[in-house]
Amino acid sequence: MNQENFQTRQGDISVETAHIFPIIKKWLYSEKDIFLRELVSNAADAVTKHRRLISLGEIEGGDEDYRITVTLDKVSKTLTVSDNGIGMTEDEVIRYLGNIALSGALDFIQKYEGEQSGAAGTAGIIGHFGLGFYSAFMVADTVEVISKSYQDAPAVRWICNADGNYELAMGERDGRGTDIILHVSDEETEYLEKFKIRDMLDKYCSFMPTDIYFVCEDDTPAEGEEAPTPAPINDTTPLWQKAPSECTPEEYKEFYRKVFHDYREPLFWIHINADYPLNFRGILYFPRLGNEYESIEGQVKLYYHQVFVADNIKEVIPEYLLMLKGVLDCPELPLNVSRSYLQNNTYVSKVSAHIVKKVSDKLTSMCDTDREAYEGVWDSIKTFVEYACMRDRKFYDRAKDALLLKLTDGRYVTHAQYLESAKETHENVVYYTSDVESQAQYVSLFEREGLEVAVLDKLIDSQFIQMMESYDSAVKYKRIDADVAGALTKDGDADSVENEVLTALFRRVADNDKLEVKYQSLKDESLPAMLTLSEESRRMEEMMKLYAMQNGGLGGTSMFPQEYTLVVNTTAPLYARLCELADSDADRAELIARQIYRLSVLSQRKLTADELKQFLAGSFDLLGML
Repeated sequence: MNQENFQTRQGDISVETAHIFPIIKKWLYSEKDIFLRELVSNAADAVTKHRRLISLGEIEGGDEDYRITVTLDKVSKTLTVSDNGIGMTEDEVIRYLGNIALSGALDFIQKYEGEQSGAAGTAGIIGHFGLGFYSAFMVADTVEVISKSYQDAPAVRWICNADGNYELAMGERDGRGTDIILHVSDEETEYLEKFKIRDMLDKYCSFMPTDIYFVCEDDTPAEGEEAPTPAPINDTTPLWQKAPSECTPEEYKEFYRKVFHDYREPLFWIHINADYPLNFRGILYFPRLGNEYESIEGQVKLYYHQVFVADNIKEVIPEYLLMLKGVLDCPELPLNVSRSYLQNNTYVSKVSAHIVKKVSDKLTSMCDTDREAYEGVWDSIKTFVEYACMRDRKFYDRAKDALLLKLTDGRYVTHAQYLESAKETHENVVYYTSDVESQAQYVSLFEREGLEVAVLDKLIDSQFIQMMESYDSAVKYKRIDADVAGALTKDGDADSVENEVLTALFRRVADNDKLEVKYQSLKDESLPAMLTLSEESRRMEEMMKLYAMQNGGLGGTSMFPQEYTLVVNTTAPLYARLCELADSDADRAELIARQIYRLSVLSQRKLTADELKQFLAGSFDLLGML
């Protein structure tokens, strides 16, 4: 073709119905169940439009009894969704049902709301894509629509098969509204089961803004019994739509039980009512767990104009807060066509940031104003909060004053309160125990000297304290068996005693010629010796065990590390006696030294089988000397 004769043209992309319908039938939504949500949502839109026309003065309204009815007829193999909303004229049926992806909702908004109305004017209009209706063909081989417009035009009947071929004729309907009748295909008979349809309605439509009734034609009362009075299956004014001041604690708990089927009361909740420009509402619950090892995966349900969209959409709820349970209704979220996930944008990130702020503010507020209740739930939320702090520095910065330390005496203090009380004895050092029972001797030693010991006994705690040290390098966390605190020694200083004979003796009974032995004068004279392991060495050992478990290893007890130190108490009477025996009775001195060493090991860990055998034999020998 000669380039000089080439002409620029414009045109519209055409799609043949015969080609697009098979795609819709198979791929429009990832879950077939969504078709019922879309049809009921369209019905709710029809009602909302009628309400809006009344409020705008376009039509006169009376005492309207708006309703949506879902009718199942297993014998006729039909599922019908009916409404008494705005209805459609013949021209509207041709326009909106005969054109895929042409949204009647958008046309309505543009005609009656205008560009200046903002979010408030379009509130409640759900459909935007113009595709939801066609999801009916995912389960039906024929779809029939009977509609009568509020404009008092004649009713119209539209019937279409799965190939996209339709017929249009006069219809019969007494009042305004629309009936969508699905003739369920032979391959999808599960959608003719009563309990299946009810479960779908409960999942997607429990809080839609129009009363929904479910009727099963097969339900006939027994002889002599009256049919039950129909009742809506949904709550049109869910709790999150109310102001927090209008809700009682019992209502929050009842709503939690209803939505999540969890009959354990939640620890507490956060009612979010965000105004312009975010415009979303919701209630988030901190769930109560039965034990430490119970799954902490929560469930945050996302709604769009009171229509269920999905669980735990990560773009809205940060991963570290997914242990929460709750509902969020975000009518301005940018959803994809199936409304099953979000299109990432700035608005989504702002919503997520607001949720993080509300959670951290709630923790701080409870800690400041309702300390007793906060301490009562701290053990249950501790892991959640610490993990969130580790994952998000901004969350930590907002919630750091609400981080509590549980002490061995049962009291709770903030980290700042602990450090303040420690200024006189161990400034900028937090002493903790990872196992109150196995480290009971060390706990007792600290408590007798009036030193506070924090309980950090969860798996996450070792990583949490490293994070805390990285945020404030001046503060150190030390396990109570890491060293002998200055406050535990007389005059706060270690003695300069060196006893080469006893050092050699202890190394021999420990079968470790590299064992470090120190001599210090402890205030507690009843304790002959104690075993310590530096905080750095112990953390390295724990990290190696964790690494081994993550890579398929067992992560069991490692070989006895060289970094252990035996601290011999020079103020203990047994020390002086051992010094005497070392010069006069070497065998007895070795027996006593072995028992002292084994007791020190026992306060750190379980004895091995050989160690236990030797310890018991030595104990019997000592008893024989009495």
